[in-house]
Amino acid sequence: MNSRRPWLTLPLVALAVVALAAQSVHLDDAAIRVEVEKIRQPGMMNVPRADGEFLHDLIVVRGYRRALEIGTSNGYSAVWIALALRKTGGRLVTLEIDARRADLAAENFKRLGLEPYVDLRRGDALKLIPALEGPFDFVFIDAWKEDYPKYFDLVFPKLGPGGAILAHNVLSHAPELKAFLEMLQTHPQLETRIERRSSAGISVSIKK
Repeated sequence: MNSRRPWLTLPLVALAVVALAAQSVHLDDAAIRVEVEKIRQPGMMNVPRADGEFLHDLIVVRGYRRALEIGTSNGYSAVWIALALRKTGGRLVTLEIDARRADLAAENFKRLGLEPYVDLRRGDALKLIPALEGPFDFVFIDAWKEDYPKYFDLVFPKLGPGGAILAHNVLSHAPELKAFLEMLQTHPQLETRIERRSSAGISVSIKK
């Protein structure tokens, strides 16, 4: 009989490898704030860092926990949102129609250890949103500008009282979004202001 008992030692080694691989990445806040800038790539239309920080701060200050993002791209803004939700105990549903960008986003969430806080869904937001179960308390729109009114109509009924709908580029794309912004500013159930931390501009609408 072989006294080394390979049938015991081999499983122990295998279990050790599995346990090591299962250890989740956990970067602290400061590390993620540094690493997130490595996500930026030409053509990904990432929000300015100042806007990403604003999204983060708004979620933390208001204690939002159930977030929706329309337009993930490669995940830059989603990282700021997820970092905030990690603090509030929440989770983000983020929608991306472009397969390559969605793949990049998934890799970035994994690399930064934010996968537990992000539900990345691939496909056309106009088709995906109706199937989402509300309520949400935070919605960030940064996708096809001409479809902003359609996104709004789909998500507004899923937004709880006190929740926020934010739309990016309301200043930099003012001609395209003029009617949309006027609708937000005159909506009887919304209080809307424009955040001007960057030249892009973010409309911030709180549901009464």
